[in-house]
Amino acid sequence: MIKKGLKVKVLCGKDKNKEGEIIEIDRNNFRAKIKGINMIKKHIKTTKEKKGGIITKENFVHISNLKLLEEKKLSKKKEVKK
Repeated sequence: MIKKGLKVKVLCGKDKNKEGEIIEIDRNNFRAKIKGINMIKKHIKTTKEKKGGIITKENFVHISNLKLLEEKKLSKKKEVKK
C-alpha cells in the first residue's frame, strides 16, 4: 500500500529510474506527487497577496508507474511462550 512519506522509484516516463518521497496522494484518480519528480512550469498571475511569475512545482504521477523501495517496519507483538 502506498502512503505519504514512503520512498518510491519511478518505472517509466521522463523521470525513469529516479527516486523520491511521496508528498501527496490522490486516491480517486490513483495518482501521487513525489518530491523532485515530474516538475512542471506554472504561470501564476499577480494578485494583491502574491507576486506572479513562472514557478516550478511537482505534478502527479500514476501509481502504476511507481515501485516501493522501503516500507515502514511493522512492529510485531512478541509472543509469550507458556
